[in-house]
Amino acid sequence: MPHTESLPALIYVIEDDLALGQLLLGSLQEYGFHGQVFRDGSSALRRLQVEAPDLCIVDLGLPDMDGIELVQTLTQRCNCGVLILTGRGHPADRVLGLELGGDDYVVKPFETRELVARIRSILRRRGSGGSPVAAGPRRRLASFLDWELDCAANVLRSADGTEHLLGTAEVQVLRSFVERPHQILTRQQLTGDRDLSPLDRSIDVRISRLRRRLEEDPQNPRIIKTVYGAGYMFAAKVEWR
Repeated sequence: MPHTESLPALIYVIEDDLALGQLLLGSLQEYGFHGQVFRDGSSALRRLQVEAPDLCIVDLGLPDMDGIELVQTLTQRCNCGVLILTGRGHPADRVLGLELGGDDYVVKPFETRELVARIRSILRRRGSGGSPVAAGPRRRLASFLDWELDCAANVLRSADGTEHLLGTAEVQVLRSFVERPHQILTRQQLTGDRDLSPLDRSIDVRISRLRRRLEEDPQNPRIIKTVYGAGYMFAAKVEWR
């Protein structure tokens, strides 16, 4: 089942150009969405068996399968929106993509605000809501312990009202935690990068920064726990409003 209205919309970006995929993911996060990037159709379909997104953004030029084939498979396996984002501008590709279940078709290069507007339109039509920004405070505020995370503004508030403006990378990780508390999350799940190298230490830097903000003793964390050999777990009750 796609995410409920109490959580930010989850979007899968299926794009073989990793740099473009990460750029698009960052833009979506700035507009309040949660997302993951996949460089091929097979990895996205495997993830689909574990967690269904609200919407998939699909590039037609994938390395392991034709994007049109993936669009058809997605519409058969998952009740999610599909936005085709591709360099193919031929009318035949557009018609075929829409006939096989695509909700919209955008040709590269694209303008981010227009793309976000199209995404919100698809989600509204499907009853999934728009971004947390458009859906009001119930979807944007996550409270845990003495903290409150404003997902729309990238702001973390302490009990005394002090506001901490978080970077996009920190918000991505913290949002992943508060959406799935008491679950072990892998490094790939926390970064949204399915092809993350085991030697990439960027996630450790983000975790360290969050622990310094949230933990009384960052060296002995009680909120963001390390599960050795598996990933990390957020050990706090979360309420959305």
